[in-house]
Formats: sequence, C-alpha cells, structure tokens
Amino acid sequence: MERMYDNDEIFFGSKGTAVPSRKTFLGSLSAGLVPVTLWLHESVGDNHIGRDEVKSILSSNSQVFDSPKPTTLIGSILQIATDKDSIILDSFAGSGTTAHAVLKQNAEDGGNRKFILVEMEPHIARDITAERVRRVAGGYTNAKGEQVEGLGGGFQYCRLSKEPLFDATGAVREDVTFAQLSEFVWFAETGTGFTGKAKSPLLGVHEGVAVYLLYNGILKDRTVDGGNVLTAPVLALLPPHAGPKVIYAAANRLGAPRLQRERIVFKQTPYALDC
Repeated sequence: MERMYDNDEIFFGSKGTAVPSRKTFLGSLSAGLVPVTLWLHESVGDNHIGRDEVKSILSSNSQVFDSPKPTTLIGSILQIATDKDSIILDSFAGSGTTAHAVLKQNAEDGGNRKFILVEMEPHIARDITAERVRRVAGGYTNAKGEQVEGLGGGFQYCRLSKEPLFDATGAVREDVTFAQLSEFVWFAETGTGFTGKAKSPLLGVHEGVAVYLLYNGILKDRTVDGGNVLTAPVLALLPPHAGPKVIYAAANRLGAPRLQRERIVFKQTPYALDC
C-alpha cells in the first residue's frame, strides 16, 4: 500500500477522505482504453453516412438499402473485438459494410483478418455485396468521378447448392454428378473456383500440382477395381502430368513405393472432403 501511495497509484477522492481506489494508467494497459458505453454519431457515424458510402461506391445500385451501417461503426467494433488474425462472420451481409470495414482495418494496422459474408438474396449478393467488396479491394471511381485507391485483399464468391452434397451417413449422394463433385473437390484442394469443363479426371493444375478425380464412371468403368479406384491400369489411363499429383478416388490399390515414385498424394472420397 505504501509503495502504491508513493507511486501515485491510489486515489482518495477530491477531498482526500474517500475509500481509496486504485488508479490505472494507460501505459500499463495492453489493450488500451476500456471502450465507452455510449457511441455518438460524431465518432462512429450514422445511417446517413452509411448511405453516402454505398452510393459513392455503387451509385444507383445502392438504392436497395435505406439504412446501411457506416464502416466507422463496424471498424470500432473490430478494434475492440478482434485481433489481427481474427475471422469475422456476418450472417446478414447486405451492402457489404463488414467486409469493407475489415479490409480497411487490415490496411490501417497491417492485419490479416478474414471475413465470411452470407447473403440469401442472389441479386443483392452478386450485384451489391460482392461488387462493393470487389471495388473497395481493387479500387474504383466514385460517384464524383474521383479515383479511389483499393484497400487490397480479395475474396472468393461461392453459391450454396440447392441440395447438400452428402447424405445423412456422410456419403456422396448417388445423384451427384461428376461436374458437381469436381467443383467441390477443386475448391477443397485449391481454395479457388473451378473453371474447368469437368469432362476429364484431370480437373486442372494449380500451382504446379495436378488435381484428379475418379468418380461416377468418368473413365467408363464402374467395376470394383475400375474407374473409381486408383489402380495401376487406371493410373495408366489418366492424362499425364510430370509434376506432383493429388488424386481423389473411392479407394487405392497402389503401394506406398509406387505412390511416392509417381509423386501421388491419394485422398479417399468422401472422407477427404470433410471441409
């Protein structure tokens, strides 16, 4: 107590008669000041500012939203509730303010925050939410004709299928086509959208690695040891690739030495698709 008094860490009230309280100095706090409980529009903005932001970025497309949140409000929340590697989920993405605020905060403090946006209205998701994020990330010309520099970063635009890929037991549904599973496998393996034609077991090459899928009779052989299972005869039928390979199949009949020699990583469907 005496040491704390000598270091001016105790406060006895303005008249010196109150029960002693400990002082907390900003320099001793690792997380900065405790947030205030009242946020005024002068500091975090309001819906009018939010509308102006959207109009400046998207022009006429912004009329869908009457009261979008301003990035200053979401940015204040990010400063309190996240660190530089946080993942932020917005289940009602709307005009895309959350993603905009995340990119802005990353640009300001060098963070690597990631966002997941969910928007159920297809035209809003495509024409407003995704378009806003695309523009603020890459740069755009605002409503005044001024060029606005991009904040950097990017995103992957995905659409949910009408039916789940797997049944209740975790197996791939029997009516799932090769093309549908190809999209899922490619995204699971590369994190990018599939742009191939899904007419070959070789889905494509990503960063030097060939991605193959053996499924649904793509090699016209659906016997037990046939086109859906990686065997020596099946391997001989696959389009060649000189570099490393990832092969998704129902099963594998090749030994470890052969896999290593052929630079193959085998992944069994559907168990390798739990992402």
